Amino acid sequence: MGNPRVDDNRRLLRARDLIDRCYADALDVEALARSAHLSRAHFIRSFGAAFGETPHRYLQRRRIERAMTLLRETDRPITEICLDVGFVSLGSFSTTFSEIVGCSPSAYRQRGHPPERRRVPSCVTRAWTRPSSTFREAEGSTRD
Repeated sequence: MGNPRVDDNRRLLRARDLIDRCYADALDVEALARSAHLSRAHFIRSFGAAFGETPHRYLQRRRIERAMTLLRETDRPITEICLDVGFVSLGSFSTTFSEIVGCSPSAYRQRGHPPERRRVPSCVTRAWTRPSSTFREAEGSTRD
């Protein structure tokens, strides 16, 4: 039998990988906890301890990261991008986007990206523009 902590970490990594792969799908904490073979409460606590944010916050951030890429690199309508990254409501997408990025999706797209930034490798752009995992902590919000 393996080390319980190592086993939990592997399970949490599998759940995080599931979020990374299926961020646009209807994922809920119960399904993620089941995928890690942990109770809902233990999964939320363990995920937060391992990754520094709740599973829901991680999922939101992954969705917004993908939306940021689509807003930068395509001319697709914002509503279409909203639905493609897993949000079911344009209002919740815009609110979450603004909380994480600091501006609305349309303002993010309008501020544009000069050609000299386009020459930067995409991995560097993603790292530089990646939203903080502590996006609402300054406000003291408890909604996760």
